[in-house]
Amino acid sequence: MTRYIARRLLEFLPVLFIIMTLTFFMVRLAPGGPFDADKRVSPEAQQRLEAHYRLDAPLLVQYWEYMRGVFHGDLGPSFRKSSRSVNEWILLRLPVSLELGAYALVVALALGMGAGLLAAMRPNSAIDHGTMALGMAGICIPNFVLGPLLVLVFSLWLGWLPVAGWRSAADKVLPSLTLGAMYAAYIARLTRAGMLETLSRDFIRTARAKGMSEARVVIRHALPGGIQPTIAFLGPATAGLLTGSFVVETIFQVPGLGREFVESAFNRDYTMISGTVLVYAVLVMALNLAADIACAWLDPRIRHT
Repeated sequence: MTRYIARRLLEFLPVLFIIMTLTFFMVRLAPGGPFDADKRVSPEAQQRLEAHYRLDAPLLVQYWEYMRGVFHGDLGPSFRKSSRSVNEWILLRLPVSLELGAYALVVALALGMGAGLLAAMRPNSAIDHGTMALGMAGICIPNFVLGPLLVLVFSLWLGWLPVAGWRSAADKVLPSLTLGAMYAAYIARLTRAGMLETLSRDFIRTARAKGMSEARVVIRHALPGGIQPTIAFLGPATAGLLTGSFVVETIFQVPGLGREFVESAFNRDYTMISGTVLVYAVLVMALNLAADIACAWLDPRIRHT
């Protein structure tokens, strides 16, 4: 396992370097700049601002200075929100996005695995067809459509939950459901397929022939093998829950890092965009590595591939 983890970590380093490099040049080569929207700023003041933030230096010099700062853990100043540095803004906003992602993951696992297990235990029944139909609907409806629909029903029509915000527990229900619904549908279908394949194996028939209860057969013998596809999916799913929070945080006015990224993209805040992309890239890689380690622990053959 140690050799497997070390090999995966070494694979991440060049990928992370490529992501940082592409992000740096793409945001600077795009039309517009961080101070173009300031109509009241005179050309002289804009030149002083660009000189202060080293935007008047050659692009390769800016790249070298930025990469040197990243190597020392400094993501630079925010061009549009000078009250804090990029590091401080990320530390302020990231916990909110992680909290939202954690709630959405709980929703996805609870609904998805529950529906998948229920469908696998009653294959080709009305329960099976009904849960899989709901799962297909969850996959097809994007969160920027589902979010307003949930707001319309539960906030405007029924008045049960707030429209937006992130203060009380009630504020967190609709964003978590919106973000976790699509992944719950994927998990339900993966769990059903994995459990059906495992339940048809010879060792399951042997366990049943020994007189074990159905609950023990499912939980102790079928579940560890049946949820392997789900565990393999959890890495990309968790990464998708974090990166997919851009739209949800904007819809529900959640003060997370995704909403900060959207605002920085509109404002051409180069350092904030690059810092946010870097943080999300590290999170995605770490989550994928955790999922791979879990799969390798459950199936030792993966360690030698």
